Amino acid sequence: MKRNSNNMKKIYQTTEGKILFTGIILSILLLVVIGYFAVIDIAISKIIVLTFLAHTFGGRAAGIGICIMNNFGPIATIGYNFYLEVLIVCFTYSIFILTVTNYVRIPWLRRLMEKITNNALEQKDKIEAYGWIGIFLFVMAPFFMTGPVVGSVIGYMIRIPLVKNLAATFGGTLAAIIVWFFCFDFMEQRFHVIQYVFAGIVIIVVLSKYKSIKKLFF
Repeated sequence: MKRNSNNMKKIYQTTEGKILFTGIILSILLLVVIGYFAVIDIAISKIIVLTFLAHTFGGRAAGIGICIMNNFGPIATIGYNFYLEVLIVCFTYSIFILTVTNYVRIPWLRRLMEKITNNALEQKDKIEAYGWIGIFLFVMAPFFMTGPVVGSVIGYMIRIPLVKNLAATFGGTLAAIIVWFFCFDFMEQRFHVIQYVFAGIVIIVVLSKYKSIKKLFF
């Protein structure tokens, strides 16, 4: 027990421990907000929870879409989705470092961090030459396995100072959320046009690959 308590003290003396503590505070505030709206407006409380789950398992685009479909304004949508991304980064970045430095030795957390590490290593060489701006653009890009969690880990790997790393990570995240918000708005207003454009693209692809498709089925 004494060794465990000393280890906890050491964790909270580290920078990563303080970032983890920030994540815990943000989580407690989120729970308070969810509880408040559960009392006065259960529908809003459900939207807040669904958006959080979307960020945790589906990505920021899904979370932003939920807020827009439920008529959250631009400030509420952008602000809340950014808050969630900061919360998630505080947990994952700090736990990643604490796992790497052997402060945390929980097996399932180690396995999870190994997956994040592998994803980061795949992108590391492409970003390292560009430094801060590389992290910013990587986090902002709407592609598979890009985003603030992997971006912040890559920043650590290429030894970008913590403040610059988090500035690039959170700056890219905020920029991405703003772009996604207005893209959703743009697509909603022109949905019927986008349908025709998409149908046209499908037809062009099918015609260009007609011989390959014919061989596949016949």
